[in-house]
Amino acid sequence: MGTKTDDAAGAKGAAGTEVEVETGEVTEVEIEEVTEADEVTDADAETGIDADADAEAVASAGSTGVGQGAAAVVSAALGVIGLSGGWLGTIAGARADIMGRLETRQSASVSDQLQATYGDSWQATALIAGIFALSALVVGFVVLVRPAFGAPGKDQAPWIKSVAWAGVALGVIGLILAVAKYSDLLLGLPSAPS
Repeated sequence: MGTKTDDAAGAKGAAGTEVEVETGEVTEVEIEEVTEADEVTDADAETGIDADADAEAVASAGSTGVGQGAAAVVSAALGVIGLSGGWLGTIAGARADIMGRLETRQSASVSDQLQATYGDSWQATALIAGIFALSALVVGFVVLVRPAFGAPGKDQAPWIKSVAWAGVALGVIGLILAVAKYSDLLLGLPSAPS
């Protein structure tokens, strides 16, 4: 007897089978199930794109910039603190002021009293600001040269370079100001009349 196909012939059943109807008996023929991975691979093969290379590129691009971006932001923040001296510089200046008042005798000259109370605190603030500025400079420089020592083919995100350059610039400016303050080139201690 010949094979008779109904409207159900060629249709998929619930388990991914094709139903053939013969006169008098029903037989099931299993067909190959196509998974989504096979469809993606076939589509990529048609367009010439390698799915594994794309997955590796996405994974590596997402993970490499996080640490460098954080370091660039830290560099810029240290640069801002280096310009102002920050809370730690204020505390160091106040401590130097108190120590100068305690160590200076009442019979000391006016210039010695000025140096002990104001000059030493000014220099302590400048020293702390210089340390922060130098830290900003070093961290920003490390972020900028990091791609040269990492994976050679990977580019650094433009915003990371921009923020790192800002940290380096703020560090240089803060370091120049700190040296100028510490050496009394900028707002030096006034001389007391004799």
